[in-house]
Amino acid sequence: MVKPDRSRYVHVYMPSDADKFRWAALAEKAKMPLSKWVIAIVESILAENEEFQPRHEILKELDGLKNEIRNLRNELRQKNIVLERYESELKRYRSHAFLEEDYLGVRRYAEELVKILKASSYIDNYRLLEELGIDPRESDLVKAVSTQLEALESYRLIKATEKGWQWIG
Repeated sequence: MVKPDRSRYVHVYMPSDADKFRWAALAEKAKMPLSKWVIAIVESILAENEEFQPRHEILKELDGLKNEIRNLRNELRQKNIVLERYESELKRYRSHAFLEEDYLGVRRYAEELVKILKASSYIDNYRLLEELGIDPRESDLVKAVSTQLEALESYRLIKATEKGWQWIG
C-alpha cells in the first residue's frame, strides 16, 4: 500500500455539518470519494475559466464597469440633447424658405414629408406633425409644413379630405 504524502493534503473547513453532508451526498451520487469529487469540481471550474479571478477582484472589476456604464450613459444623454438641438436647428433652417413670403431661390420640399404622404392613404395634421417630429407648439415649423402642404396641393400632388391629406401625385 502506498503511503500518503502529507505535503499534498488540503484541509477544508466547511461552514456547517449540513454543507459537508450535502457535498458528501453529491460525491456519493457521482460514485466518487469526496476528495476526488471536490478536485473534479474545482478543476472543471478552472478549466471553464482559464483567467480565474478571486471574488474581490471580480467585484472590483464589476464596480469599475458600473462606473463606466454610468459615465457612458451620461455622455450619451448629453450627446442626445445636443443632437436634438441640432435637429431642431436643421428643421428651422430647412423650413426658412417656406416661412418667408418674398423668398428668392429654389424651395426644397422636405423629403420626409413627401415620403410620409406617399406612405399613408390619409394622414391628419397632428399625426403628420408627430411623424415629422415637430412639436405643434413650434409655430414656425408648423407654418412651414402648412406652406409646403399648400404648395403641394396647388401642384395637385396632394388633396385635403375629411380624413386628412391624401397623396394623389
